[in-house]
Amino acid sequence: MTQPRFPAARPRRLRATPALRAMVRESALSPADFIWPIFVMAGQDAEEPVPSMPGVVRRTVDRVARAARRAEALGIPAICVFPYTAPEDRTEDCAVAWSTDNIANRAIRAIKDAAPGIAVMTDIALDPYNINGQDGYVRGGEVVNDETVAALVRMALAQAEAGADILGPSDMMDGRIGAIRDALESEGHQKATILSYTAKYASGFYGPFRDAVGASGALKGDKTTYQIDPANSEEALRMVARDLSEGADMVMVKPGMPYLDICRRVKDRFGVPTFAYQVSGEYAMLRAAAQNGWLDGRATMMESLMCFKRAGCDGILTYFAPEAAEVLGG
Repeated sequence: MTQPRFPAARPRRLRATPALRAMVRESALSPADFIWPIFVMAGQDAEEPVPSMPGVVRRTVDRVARAARRAEALGIPAICVFPYTAPEDRTEDCAVAWSTDNIANRAIRAIKDAAPGIAVMTDIALDPYNINGQDGYVRGGEVVNDETVAALVRMALAQAEAGADILGPSDMMDGRIGAIRDALESEGHQKATILSYTAKYASGFYGPFRDAVGASGALKGDKTTYQIDPANSEEALRMVARDLSEGADMVMVKPGMPYLDICRRVKDRFGVPTFAYQVSGEYAMLRAAAQNGWLDGRATMMESLMCFKRAGCDGILTYFAPEAAEVLGG
């Protein structure tokens, strides 16, 4: 009996060797794709671990400068600064948020001095400074919008004055991108770039981050009145359109892996620089599973980062940045 002819197509041919796989690989990952989030605290020449984020630490300003030099050597183009604020420095008026000498602004200046080639990104939201732990002012149990936006504008101007290259409004208040852009233009900061947390979801994956900035115990209530419902995707596209119309230069989807569909839709619809934040909960899950021997830590780290590029992202905020950059550098 004549054997049936095997189909001419054998996709396994192109998977046979590392060289062939490399030649046909559709997505590429490099250290230039990363923004490294760093937590800064008061003090001198010290670090302290974040228990819920194994391998992540809070650093004093001088140690942040040292980390910036490491990032530059690894080819990581940007660092995002997040301040840890002690409970006694949290207030109802959040005035420390726009102090020229707050810990975040001191870190911006230190990074620019230590590694001038590194782009410094900031976070614009009131939660690190708010006694209520919310991203905006709380009045009568409600997070109010317009009064918060006025405070965010002051915060953005202080960060731009300190030398920040990229401003990251993460608060999700209505109208804040337009207000910040107008203020930057009128105060002579036309070169300041806005990477808007445009599609920021009311997610359960943020818990370890709140530990890292000291906001967990402070948070009263939740953030569902201003962050996007996880069930919604059309709303995210409307938010992207709004923020771009108000002057955002780049947009972000947060969290990352649970919202890869949003990343792809944003990139396909708007074609603008699109970033994802591999948030603290995503990082903690992978790291904890690897430490318990349940996953191959290095393999899952790299696979998780590649998925963002496959989904159309131009870059990723990730706590894995220095470790992944070392892997990619051989």
